[in-house]
Amino acid sequence: MKKTMLLGVLMLLAARTYAQESRQDVSLSGTGIFGPTIHGPAGVYQSMTGAVGALLSYRYMLTPRSALEINYSFAQDQQKYHTDFEPYARVHSRQQEVTGAYVYSMTFKRFNPFAEVGVGTMIFTPVLDNKTNLLGTKSTKDIGGIAGAGLAYEISPSFDIRVEYRGFLGKTPSFGETNFVTSRYEWMSMPTVGVAYHF
Repeated sequence: MKKTMLLGVLMLLAARTYAQESRQDVSLSGTGIFGPTIHGPAGVYQSMTGAVGALLSYRYMLTPRSALEINYSFAQDQQKYHTDFEPYARVHSRQQEVTGAYVYSMTFKRFNPFAEVGVGTMIFTPVLDNKTNLLGTKSTKDIGGIAGAGLAYEISPSFDIRVEYRGFLGKTPSFGETNFVTSRYEWMSMPTVGVAYHF
């Protein structure tokens, strides 16, 4: 009798452990990156072409509604500058994001809306090819804030589809060129669509 009861308790504990929701997930998303035209002092203005890239995220659930997330994204775009000295300057840029965020989420059956806010850095590295017409540019790092909101739809206990609008607020890159300094902040829009795996 005691053995049967002990076996039953062990089976209940195993079933409870199995039924618990996973506390970690990793997601891979496609992302678009769009920025505004920034007007700086002394007739300097900067703009960027739209770009498509990839976003890799890892999320750890602290509670059923709160999580910490780290992100890495990669894209290539073209930064354009207009000054009195260089009216048609172009820099082909490799753009990398490394950010961390707090995520708050809710659950409505299979739908999980969420919002996030955090900090991180955006790294702009010039690519010296035919899309860059200015030599001597240098890599630029920009510290800023990130915020976003989205919706996850659970397609199975292990996978969900995520759609999110994200944005990064930071100073415009200057690539080490004093003529390109706008002394302005820009909001880069980064909508994403991807798949997450829970484990």
